[in-house]
Amino acid sequence: MTNKKVVYIDLDGVIVDLIGELNHELSTSTKVYEDPTDLIDDSETIFLNAKPIPHALESINELEKHYDVYILSTAPWHNIHSWSQKRIWVEKYLPSMYKKLILTHHKEQLIGDYLIDDRTKNGAGEFKGEHIHIFTDQFPTWQSVTDYLIPKN
Repeated sequence: MTNKKVVYIDLDGVIVDLIGELNHELSTSTKVYEDPTDLIDDSETIFLNAKPIPHALESINELEKHYDVYILSTAPWHNIHSWSQKRIWVEKYLPSMYKKLILTHHKEQLIGDYLIDDRTKNGAGEFKGEHIHIFTDQFPTWQSVTDYLIPKN
């Protein structure tokens, strides 16, 4: 057990550019979706093919030097492939963290110091530590998050 503070980082939209991959798959799909996000339930590759959000991986590597970091994600219930795809994605891009992936729809149940998330859904808004709401006015970039969590001495 470590004495480091615990940081949970959401995967989709925070580390993984899911919107970029969703737009790519929609542009190549022969199926028309009334709600484009329904593709997430149909796709067998969306999570595998998604690219990292710029600067996310570098920031996570830096945070790992100071904190006990876990990757946190909610997987769509109707896409059974997504659960394993997320694990494969983490092992590919963050190989030191693939055993630190937590899939849950109840982020409020986790005990930790910080949660970096782009939304308040699935319990993120009720997280008992500090919710760092990334890509908002207060934390518009990954750099703003690392500057906040790793103050320069």
